[in-house]
Amino acid sequence: MNQPSPAAIRKAPKVLLHDHLDGGLRPESIVDLARDSGYAGLPTTDPGNLRSWFAEASASGSLERYLETFSHTVGVMQSREALIRVAAECAEDLADDGVVYAEVRYAPELHTTAGLTLDEVVQAVIEGFEQGSAGRPIKVRSLLTAMRTQARSREIAELAVRYRDVGVVGFDIAGAEAGYPPTRHLDAFEYLQRENAHFTIHAGEAFGLPSIWQAIQWCGADRLGHGVRIIDDIEVSPDGEPKLGRLAAYVRDKRIPLEMCPTSNIQTGAAKSLAEHPIGLLRRLHFRVTVNTDNRLMSDTMPSQEFVKLVETFGYDWDDLQWFAVNAMKSAFIPFDERLALINGQIKPGFAKLKWAGEAQ
Repeated sequence: MNQPSPAAIRKAPKVLLHDHLDGGLRPESIVDLARDSGYAGLPTTDPGNLRSWFAEASASGSLERYLETFSHTVGVMQSREALIRVAAECAEDLADDGVVYAEVRYAPELHTTAGLTLDEVVQAVIEGFEQGSAGRPIKVRSLLTAMRTQARSREIAELAVRYRDVGVVGFDIAGAEAGYPPTRHLDAFEYLQRENAHFTIHAGEAFGLPSIWQAIQWCGADRLGHGVRIIDDIEVSPDGEPKLGRLAAYVRDKRIPLEMCPTSNIQTGAAKSLAEHPIGLLRRLHFRVTVNTDNRLMSDTMPSQEFVKLVETFGYDWDDLQWFAVNAMKSAFIPFDERLALINGQIKPGFAKLKWAGEAQ
């Protein structure tokens, strides 16, 4: 079988649903922004060394060190100019990697320490995405995240609804799962449902099935951020025959999208290795699986690299990669006609061309 090459995968029209803005900065930009803002907390001001430090701290297995990495990126994202630059560079980097549609999330409440209002934060990021995607074959939209450890979710949900016609397509909650169940934010989710608004919930990453069950059955999540632990409700017999529990069957039957982030899941201990990552079984069982980056800087990854790793580990071909991309586009929070236009106008033709070129070699 002619497996897709890394260079060809980079050209493939990809879709990204789970990517954190504060987890994807260029190291050079962090150094520049720290200098301009007077932020003195960086472990090093050499961009190359800084990139290595982020990767090592994120892969250390220590949650404390992993979370420390975000204190530096968020620390330099406190001005309008910084937010515009980071968002513009995000759009540029994703477009250069072949992404045609991306939903990038961030928590507005984390960017107000220097005096910006929540509205000013959102406006700056929207402006940055517009700048970075201008003239490039990519659409970038925002997801507004509320921190599940705080009590501002209703406020952030209202903010998401306020900007839904100008670039914000949905809402999310993130942060420590254990001890902070999604039902703590039920008021925000019920408000969003009344407003016919879309939302995803980080669930089933650091915590198990109860978190997934609450996110879907209590809160009404459209998608699951990670959802890795749904594997706990699938029993595989010695002869390899899988048996789905009630929750896993519901998730598959309802086509609830799983925003999986393979490299990140290994770093945080949600999966032991790529070979053992639930994505292999879930793909085989036809769950609505999507492939994402989570934090490009911390995980030292890009969408194409995630695909390359899956091809190397599971032997996936062009049909598999297209299946992941179409799944993601079907699951996006933009209007149906726009999703269909991207699937039929860019994604399927793009993959067909690459597949044909590969077979012709």
